[in-house]
Amino acid sequence: MEYFGNQISALIEELSSLPGIGNKSAQRLAFHIINMPSEKVEKLAKTLVEARTKVRYCKECQTITDEELCPICANEQRNHQTIMVVENSRDLAAYEKTGAYQGVYHVLQGAISPSLGIGPADIKLKELMVRLQGDVNELIIATNSSLEGETTAMYISKLVKPTGIKITRIASGVPVGGDLEYIDEVTLLRALEGRIEL
Repeated sequence: MEYFGNQISALIEELSSLPGIGNKSAQRLAFHIINMPSEKVEKLAKTLVEARTKVRYCKECQTITDEELCPICANEQRNHQTIMVVENSRDLAAYEKTGAYQGVYHVLQGAISPSLGIGPADIKLKELMVRLQGDVNELIIATNSSLEGETTAMYISKLVKPTGIKITRIASGVPVGGDLEYIDEVTLLRALEGRIEL
């Protein structure tokens, strides 16, 4: 049964389809948007459309950006000989918040998960192997401590070991089953500092 009419119900339905947004949150957002000045609604809609059309993967590290190279890869002050491998751009952002890591990243855009039908070819591993042909001294594997993250870490380790590049894994200050984006900066910093060679 519709209470608010077709347009509002359609807006609530679209908002509730977003991750982490339930029906009540969708209603609150819908009512907020409806009560916003028209110019702000138009700006929000324009920003959404522009983000969807202009955002792409960085040609170097595979994180999301609106430029050819993301700001981290474009920064010559960063140590481009150390690459930290993370599962997604949210994990990259979590490490950047610590302010301690000065290397660059490689974003896999996922993790190996046979149960979900995600294999090595479905994540950005090929791009990583191309990067490793350059001047790289250390590869830090910072995938999540989940079964998928551990599987991915072991796969990368076996793939990279023959190259002679130093491979380290973040220490287990990160709880098993925990996602990096939800872990505080101190824990992430300890995990980074306590990494071990594989």
